[in-house]
Amino acid sequence: MLTVVGTGFAMLLSGVVVVESVFNIPGIGRLTIDAVMARDYPVIQGMILLTSGLYVLVNLLIDLAYTLFDPRIRY
Repeated sequence: MLTVVGTGFAMLLSGVVVVESVFNIPGIGRLTIDAVMARDYPVIQGMILLTSGLYVLVNLLIDLAYTLFDPRIRY
């Protein structure tokens, strides 16, 4: 179940770009699209670094949460 939560978070991050573009909502996804269209490479690199860092952090927290929910697992 925890693994599904991690995968759902990744889908949530990718869905932000689509939803913000369709509904013209200012946010991280819209910033990314605008930066790609304007070829603003530092902003693109920053957004990729931010989203990948969040993804890695969530996966780390989920891996550590396994020890709370399943006592058979030890790190």
